[in-house]
Amino acid sequence: MKQLESREDIENLVNFFYEKVQKDATIGFFFNDVAKVDWSHHLPKMYSFWETLLFGQISYKGNPMSKHFPINAEVPIEKFHFAHWIKLWTETVEENFTGEMAELAIYKATNIANLMGHKMEVARKLS
Repeated sequence: MKQLESREDIENLVNFFYEKVQKDATIGFFFNDVAKVDWSHHLPKMYSFWETLLFGQISYKGNPMSKHFPINAEVPIEKFHFAHWIKLWTETVEENFTGEMAELAIYKATNIANLMGHKMEVARKLS
């Protein structure tokens, strides 16, 4: 197993992860059918997002929450969707990487998913 230690590693991790997501029966439809993600645009943003979170390279500027609220308003993104997202992310990290940064990637993703799940639920209740 390899350490997660470079932008190239992040790009591989993100690519492997989203290959799973696109085919996934539980959450794939959010990306493919609801958001109709342009992968050539989305993936580089995700590389920068994770590079910023894990390595402190400030290459990502944006607000991930703001992108999810309109989707949540159209089709509810439930906590179980975020839990499934974490399951796929964790599997992908553990299949490809080891070490402190790999563990940090899982930890940060879990925190993000939990926060987003909570905020999406609150947004639905307020609408």
